[in-house]
Amino acid sequence: MAILSRLPFPRRRAPVVSVLRLGGVIGRVGAFRRGLALEPLAPALERAFSGRRTAAVALSIDSPGGSPVQADLIQRRIAGLAREKRVPVFAFCEDVAASGGYWIALAATEIHANPNSIVGSIGVVSAGFGFDRAIARLGVERRLYATGPAKGMLDPFRAEEPEHVERLRALHGEIFDRFRDLVRERRGDRLTGPEEEIFSGAFWTGTRALEYGLVDGLGELRATMRERFGENTRFRVVGGRRGLLRRFRPAGAAGAAFEPDVGSWAEDALAAVEARALWSRFGL
Repeated sequence: MAILSRLPFPRRRAPVVSVLRLGGVIGRVGAFRRGLALEPLAPALERAFSGRRTAAVALSIDSPGGSPVQADLIQRRIAGLAREKRVPVFAFCEDVAASGGYWIALAATEIHANPNSIVGSIGVVSAGFGFDRAIARLGVERRLYATGPAKGMLDPFRAEEPEHVERLRALHGEIFDRFRDLVRERRGDRLTGPEEEIFSGAFWTGTRALEYGLVDGLGELRATMRERFGENTRFRVVGGRRGLLRRFRPAGAAGAAFEPDVGSWAEDALAAVEARALWSRFGL
């Protein structure tokens, strides 16, 4: 009995913090390159909130944004699980938590950042290319058959039409209103910066984001969690990067052998360019 009494049972009762890494462009970014989306993330989210000793879930976010739909779905699922399991969520901005990346961070009760993190970019943007002049020089005629005048809206091989651009701006406005409302709802009285600046689409360092009330503190994930829950806090990393072979399996075919497809490779190349452009906006 004396020997048993010396066993480190208190260590077993140490609080556990689940660490969920959310990195990359949000949304599907190609046949062979997956971004952050709810469907593949859902199992990891469930695991993160499981366990009787789970004291908190820490989100390690490094994303320049992407699909507002997937950002909203992920944010809602995390916030819903936090309420259901009664587990607090802490978000930690790594290199970038901008646009959709910050949207996801709003699921947390508290948001922390490194002083040099890039935070913000609260707004909506879309980009594309116009090839109408290029194909005209090549003597190529664009033929598009559609059931209505708006069906071929913003076709990159046709000249822009003002009414189509206005329709796109209206869509942007609706999404932006929801983004802005979510920031106001989740941050509340903690927002101290001027609204015209906060909602201008600009981004800032973690230090300035703290001044504006977009984050709650400056600090590193492990040190902050140990300060909050104790030095004996244990960390459980949930999920992770897919292995090399899995990265080369076509999307939606988890057990299929790799079969090269020219169209998929081309799509993936364009997706990589778009992803690179998102990161480049923040100097990364």
